[in-house]
Amino acid sequence: METFTFRTKGVCSREINITIQDGIVIEVRFKAGCDGNSIGIGKLVEGMPVGKVIEKLKGIDCDGKGTSCPDQLAIALQEYMKRAV
Repeated sequence: METFTFRTKGVCSREINITIQDGIVIEVRFKAGCDGNSIGIGKLVEGMPVGKVIEKLKGIDCDGKGTSCPDQLAIALQEYMKRAV
């Protein structure tokens, strides 16, 4: 099991802590931001393969910012995958 921390850019949350085991997202915790939405996103992706989370969340935009907390999670997981190779 590995915990990965990602500093977000362009969104209300400042950081995402992600626990991954054998390519499966075990837990996601956002630091700051919209608490209810962040908790909901985390719960929805728990138990999902990393690649599936990226596929579902990549490119989601929040209010014309060009990114969102779900998009930042996808970007974080892409970064994790690059490091894991």
